[in-house]
This record gives sequence, structure tokens and C-alpha cells, in this order.
Amino acid sequence: MTSVRTDPVDQTHSQRRPATVMQALRSPRMLRTEVLAGLVVALALIPEAISFSIIAGVPPQVGLFASFTMAVTISVVGGRPAMISAATGAIALVVAPIAREHGMDYLIATVLLAGVLQIVLSLLGVARLMRFIPRSVMTGFVNALAILIFLAQLPHLFGDDIPWLVYPLVIAGLVIIVGFPKLTGAVPAPLVAIVLLTAVVLVAGWTVPNVSDQGELPQSLPELVIPDVPLTMETLQLIAPYALAMALVGLMESLMTAKLVDDVTDTHSDKTREAWGQGVANLVTGAFGGMGGCAMIGQTMINVKQSGARTRLSTFLAGVFLLILVVTLGDIVGLIPMAALVAVMIMVSVATLDWHSIRPSTLRLMPWSETAVMVVTVVATVATDNLAIGVILGVVTAMVLFARRVAHLVRIEKVSEQDVDGDGSVDVRRYSVTGQLFWASSNDLVYQFDYAGDPGTVIIDLTSADVWDASTVATLDAVQSKYAARGKQARIVGLDGASLERLERLSGKLGDGS
Repeated sequence: MTSVRTDPVDQTHSQRRPATVMQALRSPRMLRTEVLAGLVVALALIPEAISFSIIAGVPPQVGLFASFTMAVTISVVGGRPAMISAATGAIALVVAPIAREHGMDYLIATVLLAGVLQIVLSLLGVARLMRFIPRSVMTGFVNALAILIFLAQLPHLFGDDIPWLVYPLVIAGLVIIVGFPKLTGAVPAPLVAIVLLTAVVLVAGWTVPNVSDQGELPQSLPELVIPDVPLTMETLQLIAPYALAMALVGLMESLMTAKLVDDVTDTHSDKTREAWGQGVANLVTGAFGGMGGCAMIGQTMINVKQSGARTRLSTFLAGVFLLILVVTLGDIVGLIPMAALVAVMIMVSVATLDWHSIRPSTLRLMPWSETAVMVVTVVATVATDNLAIGVILGVVTAMVLFARRVAHLVRIEKVSEQDVDGDGSVDVRRYSVTGQLFWASSNDLVYQFDYAGDPGTVIIDLTSADVWDASTVATLDAVQSKYAARGKQARIVGLDGASLERLERLSGKLGDGS
């Protein structure tokens, strides 16, 4: 078995370790929770997988089989227990052009290559990049997901062909999901809502949209598939851009979701293993003709928050139940009213939203820059329907605002003047520079010195400063050049360690002062 190096970030002991499958098997109550959670997730996966298949332009079974193989595989090789991976909208949007323009064989080849790329990226330590995602971006990510989950339900609620009976059914589902846990926690409330509403619709004989209206369910098991594509550079050049985009989007969504589950469950996960596991899961999915996938925030929240699952068993059973439901019980599953699933997903969106982050009292206390980052992440994600774009823009915004804030912390002061030859005039002037010098803070440094009025010798003391980049070195060179053009000498002193090494390597003009 390949040995995968664990990210140092994951070796924190501030959180507990996740529950194990053996713990669930030894506890009847915990086992019941895991089994029922898997069943609820499987029911919720069916209409979503069919919808994502439509987005990708492939038959419904392609998305359904992808959800089965992703869930079962990631339950074994993934690094975040209880997280659900399946076919997703983000992946569907990425692979839709290749499927539409070149067909299923090229789609499968793209999924396989994406899996290989995810494994390579995980071994290169991509999971460590999670430390650079600020809390405000995470909050924006969560709130954007809640909004997207809610918006995804609107087509099932509004339209000329939506019967009025849908609305009381959705309201009844919401009441059951909210009220049933107050009676007992033995059975997940979403499962109760789905069963009761389905029974009511069948007994009453009402005609409302159901799961079968979303697409035809498969009648057979998935089979191994070898894509019929030429093994040439032209093929690689065609599928590589889509495969890389799929790998990056899948890893970003999965690692962000894993971090969210860490916070919800107060346990830590192995992000490097999760990244590696996503690649393996996509390889398996591609081998069985699936469209690929990644972590699903909505179904994960159903599993973890709504149903209380905590182990890999729930993820494994979600995949197994999904296959059993669509292959052997497809006719029965097709009768489930969409109103029941809409009610479940609405409650998921309500539970996912970080309500504390949007309270007026919280917004008044938060720095405006933190709020701006959260808003940019939410708006970008909702506007593009792409979590990766939202997170990237949020991180970039956070970087720019942080650089702006740090740049204002640099101070330059005249700290001393010396009359060396005793003639009553100043012969040496010393400047003290304090702060972090990098491209944003050092650009104005060149304008802070009195080149014409300073004496023949100027000492620039950087004892309380750090040099971080070539822009700062170039600025210091420019300062020395301006003094030299006037026949004066500027010496840089006070640096040590990495800052000194950086200045010497990039400039070679360091003075010998003390």
C-alpha cells in the first residue's frame, strides 16, 4: 500500500479523533443512527444525482453510478469520516463541455486523468494550502452553500406546472423535521418526513411531482468501462484542461467541506488522505463509467447535522442503499414526492447558514475588512454558481486587504544625528525603519528620505524591520542610488538571519555598518 505523508496541519490534538466503525458496531444505538443516516442520504442523493447528470449532458445512470462508487470508495480511503462524496453540480459544470462535444468516452478519460492529478497533488502537499484560507472565507463559503442549496429548491416550488398541493406538503415536511426530534431521536426526522409524505400522497391519490419525473432510474448494476479514445498527445491536450479543472474544483470543495465537518463534530481529519482518497474515488468512478464527483455539502450536512452520523459506515451505507434503491426498488423510490426532499434540503440550508455571522451585533464588532471578504466570497459564489471561484476571489480579497493593513504599520523615523569632526554641522544621520517590508509597504519607502538635506553619511537601521521580497530590495537599492547620485553614502545596517541573506543574495549592495 502506498504510504501517504500526513500533513503537519492535521496533527493537531486540539480536537478529538472521529468515531470509528468498530465503535458503531459495538453500540446498537450508534449503529442504528449510522444505518438510518445512510438511508436518508441515499434518498436525498437520487434526485440530485439525476439533476447533475442532466447538467453534464449524460444519462441519469451516469450520475447515479458515480454517486454510488464515490460514496463507497471514499468511505474506505477518505480522510474525513461521515463526509459524503458523490456526483456534484460543480463537477458537472466542469465536465459538461467535454461530454457534450466529444461524448462519453472522452468524459470517462477526463475523470480518470482527474483522479490521477488529484493523487499527484495530494502527494505534493496541496492540503497544506488550507492553512491560507481565512476564517472569513470559510464563513462566506458556508453561507454561500446555504444560499445555493436553497436556490436549488426553487424550481421545484415555482413554475406553471407546479400544483398547489406541493406547498402544504413542503410545509408539513418542515413541521415534521423541526418537531419530530422533540418527541424522539430514535429515527432521523428527514426519514420520517419522507416516509409520511410519500404515504399521504399515495393514499390520497394526489398527483404531484415525484422522483421518477426527474429521469429514468437504471435497471442493472454498473460495469467496468474502458474508454475508447486514442492514446495520443492530441487526446491528452484535449482532456487535460478539463481534468485539471475538475481535480482542482473537487479538491477545493472536498477540503473545505472536510474542514467544515471538523468544526461541526469537533474532531480533526487527515486532509492529505482525503485529497488522495478523492483521486482514488474518481479513478474507481471513471472505471465504472461515472461522471466523477467530490464532497457534497448538502448531503454531508444531512448525514452529520440532521441525522447525527459520525463514522465511515454511514458514508458506505449511503452508497450501498443508493444502488439498492435505484436498481431493485426503483419503482418505489420513484413515487417519493419531490416536496418531501425539498423540505429536507430547505432545512439543510437553514442549518448550514452561519446565522451568527450575519447578526447586526456581530457585523458591528467585526472589522470591515473581514465582513468585506465574507461578502465577496458569498456574492462571487452565488453569482457564478461555482464554489471554487468564490473561494479564490475571497482569498485574494483577504490577501489584498491584509497587505494594505500591514503596509500602514511601517514607520520611518530620524533617531539621531552626529557631528563627527566637531565643526558644529551634522555629518551622520541615522534613520530607523520599523515594520514588515514587502511589495505593498516598501513602494513608498523611497520617498521618505531627505536626499538633498541629509549629510554625506546616512545610516538606515533595519533592526526593527524584516525584508520579505525582491521589491523591497529593489527599493533599498533605489534609495542608495539616489544618495550616491548626490555624492553621499547610505549604509544599511541591523539586518540578520533570513532578511540579511535575502538582501545580500538579491542586491549585493549591503553596507558594512553596525
